[in-house]
Amino acid sequence: MEGLVTKSTGSWYKVYLKEVNRTIEARLKGVFRLQDSPFTNPIAVGDIVTIDQEQGDFVISDIKERTNYIIRQSPKHKVSKHIIASNMDLAVVVACVSSPRTSTGFIDRFLLAAESFNIPSLLVIHKIDSYKDKDLRISKEWVDLYSNAGYEVLETSIVSKIGIEALTEKLRGKNALFSGHSGVGKSSLLNAIDPSFNVRIGAISKIHQKGMHTTTYAELFFLEGIGATIIDTPGIKEFGVQDIEENEVSHFFKEMVPYFNRCKFDNCLHENEPECRVKEAVESGKIHTSRYTNYLNILDDVKNQRKNWE
Repeated sequence: MEGLVTKSTGSWYKVYLKEVNRTIEARLKGVFRLQDSPFTNPIAVGDIVTIDQEQGDFVISDIKERTNYIIRQSPKHKVSKHIIASNMDLAVVVACVSSPRTSTGFIDRFLLAAESFNIPSLLVIHKIDSYKDKDLRISKEWVDLYSNAGYEVLETSIVSKIGIEALTEKLRGKNALFSGHSGVGKSSLLNAIDPSFNVRIGAISKIHQKGMHTTTYAELFFLEGIGATIIDTPGIKEFGVQDIEENEVSHFFKEMVPYFNRCKFDNCLHENEPECRVKEAVESGKIHTSRYTNYLNILDDVKNQRKNWE
């Protein structure tokens, strides 16, 4: 039988069998462990797999080719890669200006990761009903910044019902990854879209203003009312930049692409090179300084990552 992986807990996997409308637990067939793989996890949430039975157990014997996947640095092995999820139609990053604050560095890493795997992305700026004047100004700046850079942006509030309908329509019929720091309200948003969703809602630590982890593993849920599946992920402190060369980083910053063929040097990294059109665009305000600063930080990470492999 064919099944959809809805949760991975390491050695066992939850798999939904559409043919019989049943979720079962399956283990991985031994052959998978013998195969060379650059990833720490051979099976990921969102994978379509073949299920067999061996000695009374359900086993995963094969995996269909993925249309896409998104990865991060393995939390245990700094030079290894971990697949967060696969076969996505949309990657959603939920961010907050405050309580807890999301850095633009995290947002840009997420958008770059989605762009590098050709997954359409959406930035959701959440909890805007709780923002004071300064935070509201920052939220509007983010909307302008990312909209002008070529990304879709929504402001949302559960309390004021702002943006909930628009977000629902964005998710309708899609398999979407939901990500963001713990405490930004991912689960609350999904509960607002589908009240039967019943995902635990994490409390915010008043002392540290950081989300308390309520999700341990990525998990796929069904939003039957809108024909969508949602991959909810744990709060991730930082995405590692994997499988990207130095000269490719700028390719995944949408607003930089129009300037590539205009730089003096074909291999321009847009750092200190003369007659760099990207730097000129930054100086003239056509490319936002925060995006450029985050680009340089990511570029440094890619360089350092290459040194670790050498």
